[in-house]
Amino acid sequence: MADPPLLKDLVDASSIAGIGEAIARVAPRFDIEAFTNSVFDDSWDERALKQRIRHVAVRIAEGLDGEYAEKLAILRRATGDLSVTGIPVWCFNDFVEEYGVGSPEVSLPALEEFTRLASSEFAVRPFIERYPQRMAAQMLEWAANDDPAVRRLASEGYRPRLPWGMGIPALKRDPTPVLAVLDLLRNDPDEVVRRSVANNLNDISKDHPDLVVAVLDRWGETTPASLRKHALRTLLKQGHVEAMELLGFAQNASVVVDGMKVSPPVGKVGESVSVEFRVRSRSERSERVMVDYAVVFQNSSGTGSRKVFKGVTTEVSAHDEIQFRRKISLQQMTTRRILPGIHTVEAQVNGVVHATVGFDVVE
Repeated sequence: MADPPLLKDLVDASSIAGIGEAIARVAPRFDIEAFTNSVFDDSWDERALKQRIRHVAVRIAEGLDGEYAEKLAILRRATGDLSVTGIPVWCFNDFVEEYGVGSPEVSLPALEEFTRLASSEFAVRPFIERYPQRMAAQMLEWAANDDPAVRRLASEGYRPRLPWGMGIPALKRDPTPVLAVLDLLRNDPDEVVRRSVANNLNDISKDHPDLVVAVLDRWGETTPASLRKHALRTLLKQGHVEAMELLGFAQNASVVVDGMKVSPPVGKVGESVSVEFRVRSRSERSERVMVDYAVVFQNSSGTGSRKVFKGVTTEVSAHDEIQFRRKISLQQMTTRRILPGIHTVEAQVNGVVHATVGFDVVE
């Protein structure tokens, strides 16, 4: 099976042609050939995804006559007959981010329109930083929009720690404006919007764990269980007691973990090993348990880098046991380099480590 294309390769000759043609239909003086040639310059292949998007946005700006508001009006009309969808259309949003932060009166309606084609979650963030009060009101307005893509923007664009996006230090310090928006969206009929609410809460939990638990406790059972669990995923991995209890996992689960081993006991970089253990109930009644495992990888500082991997959530009957087995990849990754030496695996039940075993890694 062929590998899926890189995201940056979705911004290709076909999508650039479609964008150029849509612009030229409403702005006949826009030179499609010159635009295309300027996009595919000698550095195109080396550019990452967001660099490509910004490069295309700049070339669009250079190819259009007039001031920012005039150019933006052309792009808004162009989207009415645009054959391109998805990631390549980010260049329209990025045009606003690059040139329009000083003109929110025309930029924000454009971002609302563009987000229906490709999310404006990145482009809206400089506006949040520059106009916090105005954007707090705008996000509440978007949260009440009829279009789920716009409602999602109200949550996703307001995340304090949006991946790939600029951080918002003020929201990390005080997420109160964000919570007002999430209150409106927590039971949204669209699952994608609810998923964004959960991701936003997970962001907030990294700076304000107890606040997120309190918010979800206040929302209670009227909020979908899947949202609560996804919102608490970081805290659950950390074994946050109140987060565990909110989802019905007792910290003092009456279990014992034994039979823990890693096979083979010596693994090679680039291959994998397996960890297995038993979780045995010592209780007179069934208990809900979340069984995870953590690997403490060797790192260059010698302190070890701990990574929790999700395992299984289940009911264990009185005096029953469950068998647990998972593979541990020792493949090199861009986000984690596997080094030779002793590594450690921990068996974690309801956030509490019950057993540990070591294994060696060699080149």
